[in-house]
Amino acid sequence: MGSSAARNNKATSRDKYTEGIAGGHALRSLNFFMADMQSGIGPFIGVFLLAHGWQSGWIGTVMTIGSIAGVTMTAPAGAWVDSSRHKRWLVVIPGFFTIAASAIILIWQSFWPVALSQIATAIAGATVGPAVNGITLGMFKQAGFDRQLGINQAYNHAGNAVGAALSGYLGWKLGLPAVLWLAVAFGAASVASALAIPKKSIDDRAARGMREGAKTDERAQGLSILFKCKPLLILAASLALFHLGNGAMLPLYGLAIVAAKQGDPATIVAATIVVAQATMVLASLIAMRMSAGRGLWLAVFISFLTLPIRGLIAATVIKSWGVFPVQILDGIGAGLQSVAVPALVARILNGTGRINLGQGAAMTVQGAGAALSPAIGGWIAQWQGYRAAFIALGVFAVGAVVVWLTFADLFKPAIAQTSRLKPLARPKTHRAT
Repeated sequence: MGSSAARNNKATSRDKYTEGIAGGHALRSLNFFMADMQSGIGPFIGVFLLAHGWQSGWIGTVMTIGSIAGVTMTAPAGAWVDSSRHKRWLVVIPGFFTIAASAIILIWQSFWPVALSQIATAIAGATVGPAVNGITLGMFKQAGFDRQLGINQAYNHAGNAVGAALSGYLGWKLGLPAVLWLAVAFGAASVASALAIPKKSIDDRAARGMREGAKTDERAQGLSILFKCKPLLILAASLALFHLGNGAMLPLYGLAIVAAKQGDPATIVAATIVVAQATMVLASLIAMRMSAGRGLWLAVFISFLTLPIRGLIAATVIKSWGVFPVQILDGIGAGLQSVAVPALVARILNGTGRINLGQGAAMTVQGAGAALSPAIGGWIAQWQGYRAAFIALGVFAVGAVVVWLTFADLFKPAIAQTSRLKPLARPKTHRAT
């Protein structure tokens, strides 16, 4: 009888290990393919509309309308992820809406159809991010979250780079409609990857950040935690200032180069994305290493510093080769933040049961900055020129640096948690008997 129980335990351990391996592969695949599912034809929208007679101010305005819709959905999406036991479907369903929204732009280029498509895309994208973070936390718990988050982001940025390179090539050879079909293919692969994650491998209590070892009937804290948690508020305010400058930098730089007749529109936009995303792969892995010690605060600080420098270079060098220094700096900043910010939020709200809501709230505030950025940058570019716009956008990030330095001591308790968490041991494999 004891021998039978031992065999059952070995079989259970082996099954869990197999599920974990399969789930890990599927999660990495999802992160690789989900870029086009989140944004559709994304940064190519600007040059597509420019080719159809739109001015930079109206392009920025329609992008801002969509971003505001996404911002209003991000926090509710985080709360939905916390409460849902069907997190995979919170990735699958938005994928179909994103593909449909991208198709609308290729059919109708008048203001309201484009605006509606941007609203649909932004709302879908706002749901996918918290859902993938929740799935990751549910699979790897707090102790393994930072490391897996770094791996997720490395695959995500690699997928962005590959998708952008293919989009640029297809847009150059076949025209922008081919970019849509690539988005459809990536979307289908994302859906398949999400469904390949075993549902049993996701611990729903761990996924929302409940205290490990707590009673199963323990409830999450109230929504007021978002307004009482000062470190979370300071983090959100700093991110809002940063993204107020960052949001318009990439699309405006692409438009500036195209307006100066420095290259093919699709190729230039693709190059800006590929350079940044390739850098983000390395930066996200560095951030993963930094989070293993006490470097989360420093990683965010370095990311803030990159934007003022980037704005100065963008204003000085409006040439095709300027893509490289401008977007390498973008890659450093975004790559560090893609790991450090979710990891820091998870530390700040650990045990509250509101981690994904907190992630959504932080994304909402930074998204508000990013939503206003295209309109502000677009109109400054239209009235004063692109160089003035880049300088103005860089100045916003100086505010983020000042806030971050002023309230640095607030983050010490959250950072200190990192050294106390031990990585989860992988279950040992057993030979079949």
